[in-house]
Amino acid sequence: MTSDAIARPAPAAAAPAKTAEPRWAGPWLVAAALLPVYLVLSVGRFRRMDWASWDLGIFEQAIRAYAHLREPVADLKGPGFNILGDHFSPVIALVAPVYRVFPGPLTLLVVQALLFALSAVPVTRAAGRLLGKARGVAVGVAYGLSWGVQRAVEFDFHEIAFAVPLLAFALEAVLARRWRAALLWGLPLVLVKEDLGFTLAALAVVVAWRARGTDRRTTWTALGLAAAACVFAVLVFTVFIPAFATDGYGYWHKIDGGGPLAGLGTKLTTLAWVLVPTSGLLALRSPLLLVAAPTLGWRFLSGDDHYWSTDWHYSAVLMPVVALALVDAIDALRRDRRPWLRSYALQMPAAVLAASLALAATAMPTSRLTQADTYRKPERVVAVERLLARIPDGATVEADTTPLTRLTSRCRVLWIGGSKGVVPDWITIDNGNKWAGEDPTVYASQLHPGERYTLVGEAGGIVLMQRDTAPAGG
Repeated sequence: MTSDAIARPAPAAAAPAKTAEPRWAGPWLVAAALLPVYLVLSVGRFRRMDWASWDLGIFEQAIRAYAHLREPVADLKGPGFNILGDHFSPVIALVAPVYRVFPGPLTLLVVQALLFALSAVPVTRAAGRLLGKARGVAVGVAYGLSWGVQRAVEFDFHEIAFAVPLLAFALEAVLARRWRAALLWGLPLVLVKEDLGFTLAALAVVVAWRARGTDRRTTWTALGLAAAACVFAVLVFTVFIPAFATDGYGYWHKIDGGGPLAGLGTKLTTLAWVLVPTSGLLALRSPLLLVAAPTLGWRFLSGDDHYWSTDWHYSAVLMPVVALALVDAIDALRRDRRPWLRSYALQMPAAVLAASLALAATAMPTSRLTQADTYRKPERVVAVERLLARIPDGATVEADTTPLTRLTSRCRVLWIGGSKGVVPDWITIDNGNKWAGEDPTVYASQLHPGERYTLVGEAGGIVLMQRDTAPAGG
């Protein structure tokens, strides 16, 4: 018998090829839906000149300097003031390349909106993976419309816009037991703001706790990082910031405002806002909530009511922590032996979504989305912009809150009364309530003895004055 005649086994039937499960688009759709909401809130407020702070102007001055490869001077804080001597936030330099191409305050607001919208991706994705896609979307939308995020979006620009997605991605990695990724996502927090070194330490402790017993190397690495983060934060407060500020760190006095018992009612109310509508208190059952402890701690030590109200931007970094702590708690409680607790936990995504939508429609900035005036530029603003256009590019201007954001992209802008010997060519203030008197030129001369200012024009309560360069009596 020849070898050709030897019977050969029939070829095995090819196994059907496995088709990869398509990536779930839900997290990105949630982020895409939130982005225009954020843009309407922030850009709309800019168009209306509806500002309560100088922060947007300060950050634009620093980022504008970075964009032109100069030290980050923010003259609004004082002539020649290096912003690194105020808060340690070198991360804002990442905005500089975009600002160089698209100069202006709107660039900062768009970047901030993108960062906040991006943070919804890991929140939604983690919730969808652990709780199911429907509950994932519910948690993601509830987070994106949470009061802490809304207040930050509406309030100027702040460096914490970078911290929010970093925390969200880091905690998503914790929930997926990707320890190395969690620590790497957390590392840049030390470049966002001086206190966030302690937040990184708390994150590392959570990683060490979760990895204990199964990954000894990760446990010790995380604990080492926690210690290093604390040391780095102390150095930032005591060495780095004072190196750029002759008076040292300028916010120690904020902790002196009566201590933790000062404004206790407001503090407890804000704590309730942090934990109840966002998680139904279930976040308390997750160790992830430890990551919020440093932020809550320094705020609790202060008696400054700005730190403890539900306004401003201070609660934004807490929102991804609470949202993902809620996800972690629900994931654990759905296997609990108590039926009532399982039921409560599994209903919580719908409950926090309902609470978020109710607040968004009534008490939060998004309640104005249905108002036509939200999308219009008032005639007053058009008139004010026309008036301010009379100031030439490169001029030195002393200004207060309302007009300054129209000038920081093209002029050297100083804070009214804070020029410290620098004599401005122009002064512009919002004197709508006559706080500077019936004749604001008198007030201008009081600010700069020996100088005379002429009233150039007025629009919508904004007055513009120019320094008279003619010799006195001439």
